[in-house]
Amino acid sequence: MDANYWETQYQNKNTGWDLGVISPAIKLYFDSIKDKNSAILIPGCGNTYEAEYLLEQGFTNITVIDISTTLVTSLEQKFSENDYITIILGDFFEHQGSYDFIIEQTFFCALNPALRQNYAQKMNELLTTNGLLIGLLFDREFDKGPPFGGSQKEYESLFKYKFDIVRMESCLNSVTPRANTELLIELKKINS
Repeated sequence: MDANYWETQYQNKNTGWDLGVISPAIKLYFDSIKDKNSAILIPGCGNTYEAEYLLEQGFTNITVIDISTTLVTSLEQKFSENDYITIILGDFFEHQGSYDFIIEQTFFCALNPALRQNYAQKMNELLTTNGLLIGLLFDREFDKGPPFGGSQKEYESLFKYKFDIVRMESCLNSVTPRANTELLIELKKINS
């Protein structure tokens, strides 16, 4: 899936993955975070309901990145009056930065599985000391992707060299269409 693929999806409004709201599990997690100045990255951000919610809650240091020009242009208009969000058009794997939290919400499953080792490495690189990767992963397979699925065993194997697995468990408050098919993850960076 290259930039042209995702650009076409947004131009044609073919965004079946879009929930229209922040995922309940991510909302609940960030409701407990007191430091509103935490640096937060949302890669493959889509319509970024997560960022919208975090801004409403007073978070002041949010960065979102996506590869679709159509989407990023729309987000720039949507958030044009907000100084607490940085919107980037670009390739996640080329992004540089340092974040306390990275939110995973349907980005991992959109990537070709051949990129998963690179994903784990890049997430580790972008997190601060003790930084956390928070979010949801599909705990199921798909006939063809995207989305691309996987299993808890596969994810544990993938992340164990770059992260301490604080939590990787069945998500109990997924949205109805994804009930019993998601894992809630909280992964703490292992510093090299």
